[in-house]
Amino acid sequence: MGETWTWDPTLFEGAAAYYERGRLPYAPGLAETMAVALLLDGTGRLLDVGSGPGTVTLPLAHLFDEVIGLDADPGMLDEARRVAQERKVTNARWIHMRAEDLSGALGSFRVATFAASLHWMDRPKVFAAVRSMLTKGGVVVHIDNPGYRPDATAADGLADPAPPQEQIEVLRQRYLGPHRRAGQGIRDSSPDDEDDVFRSVGFQGPERVIVPDGRVLERTVDDIVAERFSSSGTAPHLFGDRLPEFEADLRNVLLAASPSGRFSVRLSDNELNIWRPAP
Repeated sequence: MGETWTWDPTLFEGAAAYYERGRLPYAPGLAETMAVALLLDGTGRLLDVGSGPGTVTLPLAHLFDEVIGLDADPGMLDEARRVAQERKVTNARWIHMRAEDLSGALGSFRVATFAASLHWMDRPKVFAAVRSMLTKGGVVVHIDNPGYRPDATAADGLADPAPPQEQIEVLRQRYLGPHRRAGQGIRDSSPDDEDDVFRSVGFQGPERVIVPDGRVLERTVDDIVAERFSSSGTAPHLFGDRLPEFEADLRNVLLAASPSGRFSVRLSDNELNIWRPAP
């Protein structure tokens, strides 16, 4: 019930500009941990599938000769180019393409990554295509950041309260209805059987490597607003001409939960799930 979703180009329309401020960061040791686990030495190529605005692509860029961020949303790639220029990353290339259209025309890769993206894809088709594009000894890394799941963050014992997720959800439903919007459709659930799908197309593993975090992140009202607008389920376009009204109500909900306008989140460890093609 409530599942009438097929991909369409409006899935993240208008969300890209809010990503860098709104999304919780990955663990600071992500690149170093990946370099050690995969013996990366600055050579080879990386393909980041569903790269968004380069959230993972850019921190990993120095570990490769070239990195390619691939995404179906042009706004995400515009933001990725802006951030790459700001950070003076010169070995990144950005491809506007659906993951389902991947082919050998992009060349071969030492590492392919998926981070907060694979649940939007035809996973058997995409995983099989990526497998065919790996160099000898190449791997796929699914980077899991539990902090991207709102119920995984908490502020127990911290100076400020956690963001009021339940109240935010009530507000979302008041504006957008009981089902979770996804582009022009509805999607109330996400698949969670990635391990089975990887194995079904010829991967073995995973080798799981923890990237420790545990930092306490202080968040403002502006940060939480940006977090909401960076999400597909509350992307700006979904509200139409009621967007200013929703934002004003959201700010009121946040200030009612924390009159100081400050929130605390303890960041979860990240996990690298490393998959290798079976012999």
